[in-house]
Amino acid sequence: MTWSKSPAGSGTTAVDVDVDASGDTGQARLRELGYKQELKRDLSLLSNFAFSFTIISVLTGVTTLYNTGLNFGGPATMTFGWFVAGAFTMTVGLSMAEICSSFPTSGGLYYWSARLSGNRWSPFASWITGWFNIVGQWAVTTSVDFSLAQLIQVIILLSTGGNNGGGYLASKYVVIAFHAAILLSHALINSLPISWLSFFGQFAAAWNMLGVFVLMIAVPAVATERASAKFVFTHFNTDNSAGIHSNLYIFVLGLLMSQYTLTGYDASAHMTEETKNADRNGPIGIISAIGISIVVGWGYILGITFAVKDIPYLLSPDNEAGGYAIAEVFYLAFKSRYGSGVGGIVCLGVVAVAIYFCGMSSVTSNSRMVYAFSRDGAMPLSPVWHKVNKHEVPINAVWLSAFVSLCMALPSLGSLVAFQAMVSIATIGLYIAYALPIFFRVTLARKHFVPGPFNLGRYGVLVGWVAVLWVVTITVLFSLPVTYPVTKDTLNYTPVAVGGLFILVLTSWVVSARHWFKGPVTNLSG
Repeated sequence: MTWSKSPAGSGTTAVDVDVDASGDTGQARLRELGYKQELKRDLSLLSNFAFSFTIISVLTGVTTLYNTGLNFGGPATMTFGWFVAGAFTMTVGLSMAEICSSFPTSGGLYYWSARLSGNRWSPFASWITGWFNIVGQWAVTTSVDFSLAQLIQVIILLSTGGNNGGGYLASKYVVIAFHAAILLSHALINSLPISWLSFFGQFAAAWNMLGVFVLMIAVPAVATERASAKFVFTHFNTDNSAGIHSNLYIFVLGLLMSQYTLTGYDASAHMTEETKNADRNGPIGIISAIGISIVVGWGYILGITFAVKDIPYLLSPDNEAGGYAIAEVFYLAFKSRYGSGVGGIVCLGVVAVAIYFCGMSSVTSNSRMVYAFSRDGAMPLSPVWHKVNKHEVPINAVWLSAFVSLCMALPSLGSLVAFQAMVSIATIGLYIAYALPIFFRVTLARKHFVPGPFNLGRYGVLVGWVAVLWVVTITVLFSLPVTYPVTKDTLNYTPVAVGGLFILVLTSWVVSARHWFKGPVTNLSG
């Protein structure tokens, strides 16, 4: 077989997958897609799954946005809304898995868009998808590590006497320092060889799994007062301070907790160039991470919600945890039983470790996307970010990702509203990047898409359309006002942030990139 220097995105017709000397179909497929092996292919299916499962991290997402779930709909929204978001997320995951099987590269989404949009649209499609993906990933890392910094703030507060007992509440500058220290440690860990990251990833997945089961059993078991099953499954909280009274509107806003949690599973695609038999194991990593997260996440929500009694008090900034609902649930459960909330603080520590590993895996995924995008010349100083060290790790991409995630948190020093707008890209921006290649697969490439070993058969187009329509739906819904009356301090800046990103990316294309960016380009020498 001969290889040309033409753009790797030219055309969508695949060839039969060969098996290389090592018996790895993924490595052979990578050559067929126009790339040489530069990263060490050492990850098993379990390791690939672990990265996505750890980034989804139900302990991270549910804990971070439990306040939102309680405020908008409460128990009923969380218990049933979780399955609504989970079911539609699975359609997105299935469609991504099918495409991943056909194109198992670290570039993931932007490479898929290039191959599926045809020669005419390939450069533009990959440019838009790539930048939404990479900025969305940076926003995910920012929000995850900043939420860990905030949780550490709460843990210190409770450990030193609580909000009403003279406890120490770290300032916003100290919180940013926590955030910076966390990112520094993540960059150092991600500078290690992939074999070490594989170990940490599997350990993190086990920690997340066991942590969920321990907390969902221990917290309600320890609590002296527990909610009834009727409360957990049917109570719909309309008592919010947001001025919103429509039940449907409240339910929709409550879905944010679930949808924010169920993101980041594109990590399995970005790790395919380091995964054995990636055309099979990458897709399985995506859908298994989503499926298992849906199951264990629901268990976590149920377990914690059975310990909920007084929703307004849990949301009050005057409680011991300063309004951090899950922290107050844990603290009260143990204090009511043992007279001390130390056990609850330990439980928060379990969550903190899970969030830490979530951020670690996010940086891993970020760096692989930066590596692939710069390999195709799409980023400023691309040769720098594409550099691989002696351990076959994209070292500069790792440190760039950590630095950008630190910068994206700095607006929190001026305004939490501005910071929340920034991280809103973590959900909406990332899902737009998920939807674009799926949209191209069911439209421009519908007639000539060549599936890989994992495929949806005749249901591929139907599932793809459901996935695209769901992303369109949540993009609109999560851009709606979350508080009335709307003022500059209560405005939902999500459409401003996402729209601003789109304008920047489109402008850069029109002004510059359209003259030189040709989409993914092969790096094979012959």
